[in-house]
Amino acid sequence: MTVSAASRLEMKQISIAFPGVKALTDVDFHTAAGRVHALIGANGAGKSTLMKVLAGAYGHYTGHILMDGKEARIRSPKEAKQHGIQVVYQEVDTALIANLTVGENIMLEKTVHDMTGRHWVRWKGLHQSAQAILERMNVKVSTRKLIQDLTLAEKQMVLIARSVAMKCRFLVLDEPTAPLSKTETEQLFRLVRLLKSDGVGIIFISHRLPELFEICDDITIMRDGRLVVRDEIRKLDHQQVVEHMLGAKLDGQFPCRKREIGEICFEARGIHDSGKVNDVDLHIRRGEIVGLAGLVGAGKTELCRALFGASRASTGDMYLNGRKLRIKSPHQAVRSGIALVPEERRREGIFVDEAVSVNLTAASLSRFAKWGSWLSSAAEKKAAVEMIANLGIKTPNEQAKVKNLSGGNQQKVAIGKWLLVDADVYIFDEPTKGVDVGAKRDIYDLVAELAARGKCILYASSEISEMTGITDRVYVMYDGRMIKELESDKTNEEEILLYSTGGL
Repeated sequence: MTVSAASRLEMKQISIAFPGVKALTDVDFHTAAGRVHALIGANGAGKSTLMKVLAGAYGHYTGHILMDGKEARIRSPKEAKQHGIQVVYQEVDTALIANLTVGENIMLEKTVHDMTGRHWVRWKGLHQSAQAILERMNVKVSTRKLIQDLTLAEKQMVLIARSVAMKCRFLVLDEPTAPLSKTETEQLFRLVRLLKSDGVGIIFISHRLPELFEICDDITIMRDGRLVVRDEIRKLDHQQVVEHMLGAKLDGQFPCRKREIGEICFEARGIHDSGKVNDVDLHIRRGEIVGLAGLVGAGKTELCRALFGASRASTGDMYLNGRKLRIKSPHQAVRSGIALVPEERRREGIFVDEAVSVNLTAASLSRFAKWGSWLSSAAEKKAAVEMIANLGIKTPNEQAKVKNLSGGNQQKVAIGKWLLVDADVYIFDEPTKGVDVGAKRDIYDLVAELAARGKCILYASSEISEMTGITDRVYVMYDGRMIKELESDKTNEEEILLYSTGGL
């Protein structure tokens, strides 16, 4: 497919409000065919809201959207797609039908659109059309394969292929590389460049600045629901972008810590989980932040879940303060003093449709019980309000729904509920995934504060810079095994990456 080089998208004076908050104020945004345009900002800056306006998800905005200089009515997703606007969100599973094939998912919208006056589907033709799109994209996935059998990266490619099938003019990619390995990211970038050469305009939302400078032509930076900067990306450097995002200089990415490390507090021996984790041993001392490094698929998440009792197939022994633990469920883990902040916060870490206060107190309800069974709403509210202030959670009030918060603030809620529990062992699985540089620093400060209070911290991340920046010691995983233990102040990112890729 080839899009007219004249294609131009403009959003003028876009404003929108929700109960208790003005999300966007007179925002201007424009891009053109054949350009890759970075849209960034701190969590809560309004970038996702702006794109949901463009996608027709929020129809109550004020302002104007123009396509090729002409007013475009976009008040619903259907109207957005009619104008050639497609969005691939970070949560790809919600946009796909797991028990249908790749071909059926790619051609789904086009098939429904073309069914007017017809009562049958040409299945052979459907798969041939889907295969032609995949071949053009250089994606080697069978159109007969079920979605539920695909990797996350392959599912993302299917969604992009669906956009191509609908003759997409402008494609919004929301944090597309967050769950991808380095190889998968390179494949995505090849596809972005191919779509760009075909004249598709790409709007690329990401918090990974090096990627933006590699793939993007232009950049728009937002802050507090307003436009801050719009320019060619080559005219800015990383530091300038960060300062525009935050409205201030960021003094040091990682906190300075006074390390006071005690005796071994937590120990795991021979942890095994159905081939995903193979005979892993580890230990953590009081006040120590232990990194768990490895690329996507190394087994970090599976190990974290096994330690938290979230995997029924896991085996092995765990000890806390010298006492052997019996953990077969997350409930038992919490009762034993272990907390997990999971990687998939929206699916596993928070109740998205509940209030902030409900989420913050969910793991520690016994603290707010009267006479053993009646909850004290006043006590819950007091604890939630204090935690919101302590963590700097940006929310209109404690009753706001968590789903309306930004990603970084949702992550703070996911962490905050465990701070009220006051556990002995805190397991963080990719805690800064999909959050901006300012929220990252807030999370680093929280982790450092927990360590200063004598807690045991296991910090799993595929961001290798975090291993040398925040941890005291690093375990490196590869193919489900622990292959190396390193002292953080005696190693570097290159050595950690070497072991993460299986090098010895």
